[in-house]
Amino acid sequence: MLVKWAFLASLVLCAAATPSRRSYDTHNYYVLRHNPSISSGASLDDVVRTLDVELVEQAGELQDHWVVRQRKPQFDNRGLSEDLVISTFEGLKARAESSLDSRSDENDARLARRVVASVDYLSLQTLRQRVKRAPPPVKPPTTGSSLGVAARFGIEDPMFPQQWHLVNDEYPAHMMNVTGIWDMGITGKGIISSLVDDGLDYTSEDLKANFDEDDSYDFNDHQKLPTPKNFDDHHGTRCAGQIAAEKNGVCGIGIAHDSKVAGVRILSGPITDVDEASALNYGFQNVSIYSCSWGPPDNGQSMEGPNYLIQKAVVNGINNGRGGKGSIFVFASGNGAAHGDQCNFDGYTNSIYSVTVSAVDYQGLHPYYSEPCAANMIVAYSSGSGRHIVTTDKGQNSCATTHGGTSAAAPNAVGVFALALQVRPDLTWRDIQYLCVETARQINGEDPDWEATATGRKYSYKYGYGVLDGYAFVKAAEKWNLVKPQAWLETKTIQLNNGTFGTDKKYQGGEFIPAGGIESKMTITKEMLAESNVESLEHINVKVWINHASRGEVEVEIVSPGGIKSVLGGARSGDRDSSGYPGWSFMSVKHWGENPVGDWTLRVKDQNKPDSNGTFLGWNMILWGSAIDPSKTIKYEVPLVNDLLPPVEVPHRPIVPPAGATSSTVQHPKPTALLPGDHGQVTGENSKPAFPTSASNEEVALASASATATSTPTPAATGTADLGWFSDMSSLVTSQKWFFVALGAVSLFGIGVGIFFWRRRAALRAANYTALDNEGPGMTALGTSLTGGPRTTRELYDAFGEVSDDDDDDETTALRQPKQQQSRMTGGGLGFHSGFLEDDEMQTAATDASRYRDEPEEGGLRQASEPPKGRSLTTPTPEQARPASRSDSQGSWEHTSRD
Repeated sequence: MLVKWAFLASLVLCAAATPSRRSYDTHNYYVLRHNPSISSGASLDDVVRTLDVELVEQAGELQDHWVVRQRKPQFDNRGLSEDLVISTFEGLKARAESSLDSRSDENDARLARRVVASVDYLSLQTLRQRVKRAPPPVKPPTTGSSLGVAARFGIEDPMFPQQWHLVNDEYPAHMMNVTGIWDMGITGKGIISSLVDDGLDYTSEDLKANFDEDDSYDFNDHQKLPTPKNFDDHHGTRCAGQIAAEKNGVCGIGIAHDSKVAGVRILSGPITDVDEASALNYGFQNVSIYSCSWGPPDNGQSMEGPNYLIQKAVVNGINNGRGGKGSIFVFASGNGAAHGDQCNFDGYTNSIYSVTVSAVDYQGLHPYYSEPCAANMIVAYSSGSGRHIVTTDKGQNSCATTHGGTSAAAPNAVGVFALALQVRPDLTWRDIQYLCVETARQINGEDPDWEATATGRKYSYKYGYGVLDGYAFVKAAEKWNLVKPQAWLETKTIQLNNGTFGTDKKYQGGEFIPAGGIESKMTITKEMLAESNVESLEHINVKVWINHASRGEVEVEIVSPGGIKSVLGGARSGDRDSSGYPGWSFMSVKHWGENPVGDWTLRVKDQNKPDSNGTFLGWNMILWGSAIDPSKTIKYEVPLVNDLLPPVEVPHRPIVPPAGATSSTVQHPKPTALLPGDHGQVTGENSKPAFPTSASNEEVALASASATATSTPTPAATGTADLGWFSDMSSLVTSQKWFFVALGAVSLFGIGVGIFFWRRRAALRAANYTALDNEGPGMTALGTSLTGGPRTTRELYDAFGEVSDDDDDDETTALRQPKQQQSRMTGGGLGFHSGFLEDDEMQTAATDASRYRDEPEEGGLRQASEPPKGRSLTTPTPEQARPASRSDSQGSWEHTSRD
């Protein structure tokens, strides 16, 4: 009994204490989820003893999630294929399901069943590194702000005249527009913002009075104070200065200069998922806003998002942060546009829980580094066209004059939100997003990237709903009526031609993506919305499963019932990853306020390159919005596994995430890593659409794969079973008669060649035999009527030899691109030259080139076979959707084997 009480006391201490220091050199750390509500399950004490691990603490603010550890073996463990704790748990699962041979086996099985029933998540924690999004050191630009503005507001901070984002004399229409709010006495008092970054210099004269020590922590070194120790640990301090630098005669001032800032250090070294999850919930009852100017690499190649624990922490902050009003997460959209990157390939920025902020410069122009996508909600001011953001720097009395990128746009938005929360601390996380949509100001109205939405508002992939206007935002917040709680409709998943993606991370089935693309339809009805308690639409998520040999060649877009198109993912020339889209979720805010009833059409297009192709396997949607009846709302829970096709509704037994899904050793690159050095010097633009659309492409007839989602529980919708090539012969005749002319000519030629070589082969065989006496007709007699001559293969080789000439010409054409595009594709100033193109072995070399992959390759790459052009996909009938129809498609060309 004393042992149990001691164990319970240790649990209380674990839950209440600050995060313990990690010893990754000597121990392996794990996170397990223990379900105490299982009556037949094992206690946490029994689980810990059975797995032979040590209980460390609760996993941040995640209830029933526990950090445990085990000392690393002293011998070399590299030869083992599995981790000891994970393999122990797998063994318990096997014992729990095994038949019993003896009493001891029965006891072991009983304990195993209790432990397995209680633990539904177990994950090895390995270190990751997040990427800062901040500018590298560059030559300071010449500034020309008016000193008279400082005198007008009684500000003595010496750098204030250079803070054009606060007062812009040259372009008065382009600033954060907060001085009118200051005149009202609103300066952010009582509001805390947390900089989840590379530390915060709390000794700075500009920040120390506004530093919140209680809600600060260093998760890189597991120390209480977020001291910036590395030479380049200045990003968090600079962002903090934009928000809360004091009005005290040092450097400049912050937008909410009487608010508080906390520092949570995670970007200065590798970090595990559990520590990142804890960081995003640290102090979440006191902290209102989390400023996050970091994410996966902005290189135009990666497609990465938060893993389960981090998603769980974000949703925990949304559901329980600020006393249930929800933590406000603000993410910079990314600085990779110069590399062809888009923010919908970043799972942090395309989260519905993030206010994603892109950048415009002091002239209101779009900087070339700022990433576009349908998840962009607003823009705020940052570097470009010869200006940077001037703010606090690391050091007791230091100022930064080269800050910029979307890294600086996000903290400017955080400052405005802090002003609004001083006036209306009851605003929920969704109220903040609504106010962004409602009050954002359209700029550069002639920019072709602006498109009308169903509500009449304009939306741009570059600017979102417009630039954040501090005065308009706060004034609207004063009179704002709180929105109803959130509700959502999750559709059934459409499977095309029995497309699947399993735990082995392999694609099977699916429909080939032909020239012109493929589309699939899904119907949303009023009854479906009513059943899901959804009254109005806000965000949409679209999850897709697409197998492709070169992911960057794929384009994905969705068209609403009202004809509003969201480009979810554009082509990325640098992304040659062969893992495709394994249940990747895109997000769009472009349909905010739109009536979702009717047919939604998903389009998947390819670049039609001969050496790479793909298949479209399936998709689904989640429509997020306000509830009809607030009393019937429930809180969203993150699923343990969400990338399988068909999806797993509820796991029937505990799941240990596969190796590819567990935490991996990653260090987020610094935000400075890929922000161009001239980010503040290059002049922006306001005349180019983010995703240019060719009229000829729009006119291409797309193959159609339609399926209707219903409000009644049904199996996952499937595409029509493949009945073979001849099932579409009639449509082929009507649309492509020329094809049969060519087919006939080729057939006649092939028959002639076949007869020719058959006769010659028969003659050669006849020459090798002699008739025996008293036998029937001699073998030579059969050969006398055949054409003789020596047998060779040269003619056959030459008959097909000319095909390669066309291929070589196509390859040469593809490789002879403009120098600027070549430089961008190769990542430097080197391009292809004519002598290189004349290399006879170029074609082989090109196909063997290594490709970038998000994850290590598992298994062989499946290459889809191209079907006859003009193939039509139809809505499955109930008879075709029956399990028996699977046999009809086993021999189809879509089901190419994977080695």
